[in-house]
Formats: sequence, C-alpha cells, structure tokens
Amino acid sequence: MVKINFNELILSEKEYLIKMRREFHKNPEKSWHEYETSKRVKEELDKMGIAYQSCTETGVAALIEGGKEGKTAALRADMDALEIEEETGLEFKSENEGLMHACGHDGHTAMLLTAAKALMKIKEELNGNVKLIFQPAEEMVAGARKMVSLGVLEGVDAVFGLHLWSDLKAGKINIEAGPRMASGDYVIIDFKGKGGHGSLPHQTVDPIPAASSFIINSQAVVSRESSPLDPVVLTFGQIDSGTRFNIIPSKAHLEGTLRCFSAESREKSSEAIKRYAEKIAESFRAEADVEIKKGTPPTINDAQITEYAKRAAEDIVGSSNLISMEKTTGSEDMAYYLREVPGAFAFVGAGFEEEDKNYPHHHPKFNLNEESLLIGASLYFNFALKYLQD
Repeated sequence: MVKINFNELILSEKEYLIKMRREFHKNPEKSWHEYETSKRVKEELDKMGIAYQSCTETGVAALIEGGKEGKTAALRADMDALEIEEETGLEFKSENEGLMHACGHDGHTAMLLTAAKALMKIKEELNGNVKLIFQPAEEMVAGARKMVSLGVLEGVDAVFGLHLWSDLKAGKINIEAGPRMASGDYVIIDFKGKGGHGSLPHQTVDPIPAASSFIINSQAVVSRESSPLDPVVLTFGQIDSGTRFNIIPSKAHLEGTLRCFSAESREKSSEAIKRYAEKIAESFRAEADVEIKKGTPPTINDAQITEYAKRAAEDIVGSSNLISMEKTTGSEDMAYYLREVPGAFAFVGAGFEEEDKNYPHHHPKFNLNEESLLIGASLYFNFALKYLQD
C-alpha cells in the first residue's frame, strides 16, 4: 500500500471533493459549451469569497490574494468533456446524452476548487498570490491559447497543471523536466491530377498512385530526416478519393497528424513533408497542395519549477512513489501556458489495483479511482505553498 501524507486542510474537504467531481461527471459539456460547469465554478468561488473574471464565454480566472508580498503562482484545470456515450453504469453517470467525462477533467475541476478552499483558510499566511485558471476546450487543444491571449498569465511567475492518468496506479505521481507531451499539427494534402476513364489511364494524371507513394515514402521523414533521439510521429488517418470503381479521379485528399517534441524537429519535419509531397507529385505529373495547420506546441516542463513540483509530490506520496515515465506522443494545450511562463505539468495516477477496472482515456467505460482526487488536490495545494514560500 502507498503511504500518503495528506494535508489536514485537504483531507477535511474529502466529502466536498468527491461530491463536486460526481456532480461535474453527471453534467458533462462539450468544448466551448461548458456553460453550466462554468456557472457552478463561479458559484463555488462566490461561496469561498474568491474574486474572479470570465475569460471567453466559459473560462474563469480567479485570484487568491495572500496576506504577504511575494510571487504569483497559477494553478490550471480544464473543464470540457468528450462526445462519447458513457457505458460505465456508475450511479452518477452522465445525464447528457452523447457526452461523457472520459478524460478526467471532472476530477481536475473538482480538485482545483478543493485546493482553493484549503488555500483560502491560510491565505493570510501566503507569501504572494495564487491564480486559479479554469479553462474551456482542452479537448480541442484551443482553450489555453485563447486564455493566454486574454491575459490570464499577466503577473504570473510560475504555472502548474496536472492530469489524472489511468495508466498509473493511484498513489503514483510522475513529474519530470523537459518534453513531456508532443506538439500536435494537422496535415492536409491534396494531390491534383486529371481524371478520366479507368480503362484509359494514359489519358489521365492519376492522383491515387501519387498519394499512395507519398504515404509510404513519407515515413522517411520519421526514419531518415529526424534524430532517433528526438522522436517524430507522422500518421495519415484519412484518405478520400474517387466516386466509382472505373473512374480515375482528379484529386486525392489526405489528412493526418504530425507529433514532435521540439520546435526544431517540428519545423524540419513540416518542411520535409511539403518537399516530399511536391516532388512525389511532380514525378507522377501531378501537383500537391500542402497545408500544415499548427496545433498545440510540445509540453515542456521547466527544470526549476519541476523541482518545486517534485518536492510538493514527495511530501504527499514519498520519493519511492514519485516515478519515472516515458514522455507521450499525445498533445496537451497546457503547452501554451508553459511556452509563456516557466511551469510544470504532472501525471497523477488514477488507476485501480484491479486491472479489469482500468480503461484508457477517451473510452466509454473510463473511470477514475477516486483515491486519486485527494492526491491531486493536495498536489495543487502543496505546489502553491512550496513555490510561494521559497
């Protein structure tokens, strides 16, 4: 069993924490439509006496002003759910058809509210301020960028966020410096040719062989144009071309994703994709229009802020349960905050001991081990204290 040292201020709010998580779970809302969730967050902040402002239609930024002069630490949680029909059978399962908290954002929001309650009890002792960021549209990897553009990081010296993680057992925490999650860019390519009859290909410029050749050869971007020590993932998940078996179409449309862990590999890979597409199209007498829409940047933890977060985690679960974990090629828009202000992003174990209870994020049977909620709330709380008291 993992020995956990909860702060009494957090432990005293256990009932509140679980109640809020279950309430949010029952009432999921999709990205940019978190109206009721935002309303409930504001109602809870009002009860605590914490001033806040609206950012976008559903985002909320609040400030706990400490009793002493000092720095400002920001704590971030996300609020949106996914368009998934829930299959958990929980007594507090989603009441909104086709929507589900299948990624843990219900827990993140509840944990940050709970940490805020605990911080308010000692606010006069705080050496500085704590900003609370409740963010919309993380699942669209767009909410953080909007919040940053509206100035939520003004005056902030460090930012901390976390993700409840079903791949880790409850009681384990991962916090490491450097790249932790990949950038996520959207690759769109149209191979353009000249259509005609399938029996007379010489009268056409067939875009399908060009597109097919590109997909196979594009993996050289990963294997031969990027360092094996700086991973790149290029996946094409959509191919759309043609209307009938004996008609050569005039266009083949591809859509895919590019994942990188550094700005350098992101830029080089984008250039290589464009070059490969254009040269391969030319060799088939076709043309290629390439668009790479920049998504979220890589999530990169600052070394110094990571140390504060590690010490905060060790106080809760002990050093033996602060574990190493390989970075993941998934994307997280926490990256937009970390690009502007030094900060750290942690993975907090939310898995069950019984393996048959564990499902991956975004699965219709996904559920959190509620033992992880107190750990996450404690980590928010401890990080703020560790950073501000230094």
